[in-house]
Amino acid sequence: MADYGALKILLVEDNQHMRSIVLAILKGSGIRDVREARDGAEAFDLLRQFPADIALVDFNMYPIDGVEFTRMLRTASDSVNPYLPVVMITGHSERSRVVEARDAGVNEFVAKPLTARALLSRLDAVVMRPRPYIRCTSYFGPDRRRKTDQPYNGPLRRASDGLLA
Repeated sequence: MADYGALKILLVEDNQHMRSIVLAILKGSGIRDVREARDGAEAFDLLRQFPADIALVDFNMYPIDGVEFTRMLRTASDSVNPYLPVVMITGHSERSRVVEARDAGVNEFVAKPLTARALLSRLDAVVMRPRPYIRCTSYFGPDRRRKTDQPYNGPLRRASDGLLA
């Protein structure tokens, strides 16, 4: 793992006990500049004063959960940093939730119970191996493809090209 002491982290978690655990992991790895928010609305406002490098966000919060916060961050006209890397932390790791978070524009996903190794490996991923951002009519966020496909040399790339039956 690299030296992340200079990172500015926004921790968005409604559970004080979980915030304490995450803070202990971050401080133990040398990260000192961490700001906390209890939900997505508070976090969105806090970003106006705190230029975070990474947001660690819980999935399930009220009134604005982690998925909605990520959507706002990526697409709201008043978002201060739509390119901010978001690491989703959640106890709800069902495939449907992972897909929902991914489709909202989350960069990485960590399931609870949280370990230092898992959290720090996701920080490594967003810092050392960032994925390019994609903008289209229905999505803005990191490229959702995790592997590099071999170049395709055929005439059609998708079934929607109209020539496949």
